[in-house]
Amino acid sequence: MSKNITIIPPSEGRSDTLRVAAYCRVSTALEEQESSYASQIRSYTELISQHEGWELVDIYADEAASGTKTDKREDFNRLLADCRKGKIDRVLVKSISRFSRNTKDCLAALRELMRLGVTVQFEKENIDTGTLTTELMVSVSGSLAQQESMSISQNIRMGYRRRMERGEFIASSPPYGYRNAGGGRLEIVPEEAEVIRWVFESYLNGQGIVAIAEEMNRRGVPKKHGEAAWIPYAVACWLRNEKYTGNTLCQKTFTTGFPYISVKNRGEVDQFYIENSHPAIISQEIFDKVQALRKKKKAPASAPSKFPLTRKMICGKCGATFYRTVDRHGANNWVCSGHKDGNRNGKGACPNLSVRERDIYTAFIRMYNKLRLHEGIILRPALDQMEALESAVQRENPAMLEVNRAIAQATEQNYKISKLRASGLLDADACAAKLATLDAQLTQLRAKRRRLLRNDDISEMADALRQTVETLHQGPEQMDEFDEELFNEMVEKIAVDIDHVLRFRLRGGFDVAEPLWRESR
Repeated sequence: MSKNITIIPPSEGRSDTLRVAAYCRVSTALEEQESSYASQIRSYTELISQHEGWELVDIYADEAASGTKTDKREDFNRLLADCRKGKIDRVLVKSISRFSRNTKDCLAALRELMRLGVTVQFEKENIDTGTLTTELMVSVSGSLAQQESMSISQNIRMGYRRRMERGEFIASSPPYGYRNAGGGRLEIVPEEAEVIRWVFESYLNGQGIVAIAEEMNRRGVPKKHGEAAWIPYAVACWLRNEKYTGNTLCQKTFTTGFPYISVKNRGEVDQFYIENSHPAIISQEIFDKVQALRKKKKAPASAPSKFPLTRKMICGKCGATFYRTVDRHGANNWVCSGHKDGNRNGKGACPNLSVRERDIYTAFIRMYNKLRLHEGIILRPALDQMEALESAVQRENPAMLEVNRAIAQATEQNYKISKLRASGLLDADACAAKLATLDAQLTQLRAKRRRLLRNDDISEMADALRQTVETLHQGPEQMDEFDEELFNEMVEKIAVDIDHVLRFRLRGGFDVAEPLWRESR
């Protein structure tokens, strides 16, 4: 059977003229509405008429206040209806936020229009759905999510500000020593308040924050959320927290625009000092004395960063230490001693040169923020492995199990007696004697445990890494300036590699590499 082939001539092609509409939102203020609408009609009419091959269909406009819900946007729905009827080929919109503030509705509308063969051009974002790939559609979704997030964030910030102006603002997570009592009120937790008073008193009596943290761990002072151990950084935070005086300083930090970053408030936005916002644990007089002592102990303001990097900087190339110099511009730099000494003794200079101090600090800030955000996928797996090995070693050692049980029992007794003393149910002298006995017992038990673990590097590393994770949890969510106390808590060594990479050795033996970005002077 022979094949029959019929040639079908092309039908009349679609007109080259694109039927173009514009969608906009106008002000809700009556006096502005007419001028805004007229202005946009004039603008879009000129734009479309001057574009060869475009024909204006209509200008669709809704009030700005109705932008969040499509069912209240009459002209938006009229636009969609006309697109479904085949009256429109292309829609012009000033920006994604003008098209819709609701991510779900906007994406649904865009997908429908794409199925209908109608393209949408967003002027501000320079996005044309006629050329969109799947990846670019994701960009649209991201832009929408950003706009929606910014809108929600703005509403939340305004709500916070109004509460602060009325003196009603209370942090959602109360500090140690307090708990939420409902209705925006804080109430004192007696046993925790006793610890706070002891910390302030001990600091005024000459104890440092490291000694205070060690004493709290030795006494078995319970933590608010059951964390592993007390660290000096937590003590330092208490000592500078004005909330223990019964007053609240709001907006110590503020959040920048998108992308959101929390930064220290240096006068860019208002602060609100609320007196008698909640019950006090310590007096203002004691707090002021502690601040004066803290200021006295700090390094002079003219050299705030003289010591943090001392004995921590080593060369990743030759292993030599780094020493600090000041260049002709007055900037602090750290120089490989192998570069200088190699020339002097004829061995050849190490090719590692100098690193600017502020670039090192900036690298630490970046590293901290990454760890704080991704601790669960960076540090947690390493700690889980160490703890699994630690448990395996201890299970094979009956003496270790016995010591751990005894430490747990003594710690629990210490906690119960401290609570009874705080509530006034036991005589203070009797409590002090019993606590002293328990402290001595715990000291002996921990010494015995250290002897058993003397050859167990895993436990030592696990303890150090646990402390690093705990330091992250107690530190700020976002660091924007170098924090010497946090740096000393977390970093053991810094190796400077020849390829402009810093390797931070964290306590616990965990290495984190961070590229060295040289900032402008």
